[in-house]
Amino acid sequence: MAKVIKLRKGLNINLKGVAAPEVASLPLASEFALVPDDFPGLKPKVLVREGDEVKVGDALFADKLHQEVRFPSPVSGTVSLVERGDRRKLLSVRVKPDGKQTAREFDTGGDVKSLLLESGLFGFFRSRPYDVTANPEDKPKAIFVSAFNSMCLAQDFEVALKGQEKEFQAGIAALAKMAKVHLGVSAEQQSKALLMARGCEVTVFDGPAPAGNVGVQINHIDPINKGEVVWTMGAEEVIFVGRLMLTGKVDLTRVIALAGSEVDAPQYYKALIGQKISSIVDGKLKATEHVRLINGNPMTGVKTTGDGFLAAHATEVCAIPEGDNADEFLGWIMPRFSTFSTHRSYWSWLMGNKEYDIDARVKGGERHMIMSGEYDKVFPMDIYAGYLVKAIITGDIDRQEALGIYEVAPEDFAVAEFVCSSKLELQRIVRQGLDTLRKENA
Repeated sequence: MAKVIKLRKGLNINLKGVAAPEVASLPLASEFALVPDDFPGLKPKVLVREGDEVKVGDALFADKLHQEVRFPSPVSGTVSLVERGDRRKLLSVRVKPDGKQTAREFDTGGDVKSLLLESGLFGFFRSRPYDVTANPEDKPKAIFVSAFNSMCLAQDFEVALKGQEKEFQAGIAALAKMAKVHLGVSAEQQSKALLMARGCEVTVFDGPAPAGNVGVQINHIDPINKGEVVWTMGAEEVIFVGRLMLTGKVDLTRVIALAGSEVDAPQYYKALIGQKISSIVDGKLKATEHVRLINGNPMTGVKTTGDGFLAAHATEVCAIPEGDNADEFLGWIMPRFSTFSTHRSYWSWLMGNKEYDIDARVKGGERHMIMSGEYDKVFPMDIYAGYLVKAIITGDIDRQEALGIYEVAPEDFAVAEFVCSSKLELQRIVRQGLDTLRKENA
């Protein structure tokens, strides 16, 4: 029987626009792109030129430091643009699809790590500490997979898993050949493919967001000590690995949730990594103005436009009100029933499990950081979150190490950032702290 871990700290934010569990297909977009910034810690080296013909699974770019780590094209077609920014930074490699989806074939009979490196799927591993793209030379003590996301408007993985149970099990079995696999599932999930998965240790987590974060699960199952390395992989990417093991081909199709209060009919769609956002949202929004499009989850995703591309790890595209046209009579001083507050500042706390239509406004500027303990109420890890953030801001590396920075990732601070009365960008601060430590320890 699976071990159950009960978490009491955290916060569930019930936003309007949860995706209905119907899954539809999308037409092939006119352009796809793989974006190096989707893979933290990567120093990309382009392997193709504009005009080159590529197949599904052909590498578009690699990591300069570990050139065996490559990143595959999601479609077959022609390389239409190698986009660069300031100082020739690689922004994206774009491919115009030919509609055939001709895939490169790989030999699945050899070593699993070698196969993942050759096919480009190894690049979907993330490494702790630092939460960066994994180094193939490391020997992880374990691989962690979280089968659920507890954030607002998140994809329900059981919807994505339906019909792909065989591929998921094949992916878990492949990962188990590289290291011990820990699979975290939600207390609300009922799928036998998750609860009875073979080749891994299943742990059930019961609690509010961010219980679904793999960092929270690592902290409660097998915390990272200095000098240790663990790898993580998203549950959808485990399916990618399983498809490769069963067919010998790369298929980067994933089931995403198109969600949010500004979506006419929120539901699930089959989409390819790197698909143009406009091909996902066009004709499905209530309005085209005063709308915030988010590439990923509202708590951890990135602001985007229709010209953006579905991020490599994104399982949602969300649309919420921008809030730039809001005009509230008497502002925050009015007693309200429809505005969310964690401090019972409004009467809406009397309304029970009410759905809220929260916009993208910060509602205040950055101010002094007061050690009120508000982070600790929603941070379910054995770490003093407020003190760690202060140590990062002040650049105290010894203090950061003592307070557990090697165990965290920016997403673990998403809920704390939401409740932060100082309006600090905690995820950005933590990312900067991790990058600094990585350079110091290189």
